[in-house]
Amino acid sequence: METLEETELCFPQLLNRSCRKPMRPHFETMIYILLLSFFSSLLTVALNLLVIISISHFKQLHSPTNLLLLSLAVSDFIVGLLMFFSIMLIDGCWFLGDLMCTLYVYLGYVNSSASTGSMVLISVDRYVAICHPLHYSSGITQKRVQVCVCLCWICSLIFQCLILKDIMKQPGRDHSCIGECILFINHIAELVDLTFSFIVPITVIIVLYMRIFVVAVSQARAMRSHIAAVTQTGKVTAKKSEMKAARTLGVVVVLFLICLCPYYCVALTGQDNFLSAASAAFVLWLYSFNSCLNPVVYAFCYPWLRKSVKLMVTFKILQADSSEANIL
Repeated sequence: METLEETELCFPQLLNRSCRKPMRPHFETMIYILLLSFFSSLLTVALNLLVIISISHFKQLHSPTNLLLLSLAVSDFIVGLLMFFSIMLIDGCWFLGDLMCTLYVYLGYVNSSASTGSMVLISVDRYVAICHPLHYSSGITQKRVQVCVCLCWICSLIFQCLILKDIMKQPGRDHSCIGECILFINHIAELVDLTFSFIVPITVIIVLYMRIFVVAVSQARAMRSHIAAVTQTGKVTAKKSEMKAARTLGVVVVLFLICLCPYYCVALTGQDNFLSAASAAFVLWLYSFNSCLNPVVYAFCYPWLRKSVKLMVTFKILQADSSEANIL
């Protein structure tokens, strides 16, 4: 009887103070879940690391739009790292202490806000490029984008610090036993977080891309009816490249909405207590899986990523002048 009790505790030596492990699935199922989670997180980290190295290293890729993609890739990279820590929660126990649990949740909240903010900045970038092309080069500069990205991350850090201030003052205040990693925030703070981390940004993204779609359709009709003059061929070509970028980033935005909406909708409606364990796991997995999808979209749509990865695999990136390589 004592052996059975010990196997059910996260910390058998602490007896009554330790959390009990939940009912676990069959051993083979448990191994399958662990391997799937491990390889998912490893793939997410590896793919986003390729994007980060590519944009950071090659000077040709230092454009305003790519800086925004870099911010999103950093966010997705952090998701992959956090997935490694979440693997231990599959067994129902947290072994790193209350302080690390609070830091883990805080980084998750910050990363979520920064990721959504990066998506808003990407939408603004495409909106100006498609709807106001003459003002793009003067309005969307490298320095301005760098400032916007830094502000996005700093505001996410400060905002989530305010949302979780009570929890950060007393790590583990909501834990009923040792080995638990569950944080509760009050209803008002949760509503504020949902409003500024999901509802407002998603509304802005949808409105901007609806406007981009309308302009894109009107431009396509204009080109099909041969309204553009021969002397403006160069401008039309430039617009085509901007349109291609808008379509690619539009796919990224749509996948972002598909993957994140179920999670936030559950949080918004307060129906999380009514979800089965399998449904809750699927919603969380879909939320994290978006971070793995973005680099795959880039690989299919951006030749520069394929070229840069080839230079990495062949170790040509280690050459002194590799940053000057012709990637585009």
